[in-house]
Amino acid sequence: MKKTIKATKRNIIGARVRQARLKHNPAVSQDDLAGRLAGQGIVMDRTAVSRIENQSRYAMDYEAAAIARALKVTVAWLFGETR
Repeated sequence: MKKTIKATKRNIIGARVRQARLKHNPAVSQDDLAGRLAGQGIVMDRTAVSRIENQSRYAMDYEAAAIARALKVTVAWLFGETR
């Protein structure tokens, strides 16, 4: 049996998702973000958004792209590639 190290951080976009959510005026709530994602066909509830922000949930590539669109930022920005 292969032993793996339990990763404490499961994604690298969590902090940026929260930052992008809160920089809007008015701020976008986690529930609002989940609703925006639902409008794109991505089923994610508020707790899943919270877990992504806390880096305790993996974020799939299509989810990262949808989150970027919903928050009007680039995927590169979410990944910390641009300022």
